[in-house]
Amino acid sequence: MSRRSRFGIAGVAVALALCAGCASSKRDPNLGYKSLEATVVERQYDSPGSGGASYAGSGNYYLVFEAREGDATAHYRFPVSHQQYIRFTEGMHVQLFIENNNLRDIRRIP
Repeated sequence: MSRRSRFGIAGVAVALALCAGCASSKRDPNLGYKSLEATVVERQYDSPGSGGASYAGSGNYYLVFEAREGDATAHYRFPVSHQQYIRFTEGMHVQLFIENNNLRDIRRIP
């Protein structure tokens, strides 16, 4: 057998072993894309220099949401922009678009 064919066979064997290992791993049920109807229950602000915000920045803004997932009530806390912090007030009904546990979009439900 030539040296090149041995490397090819070894490469195929390694690829098969990696595929077999990946197939047996469990997938995180929170990963992926989901859309939820929720209510804004709290707005939080961390001033500059606290909670990971730099002293030179404007602080961090968060919205806390409550949503129904089946029979359970779930609470979510996401960092948002200053504009979103002002736009969405407590008690407002919204639709959340979440991808891999990251908030992608918030839309008001009329």
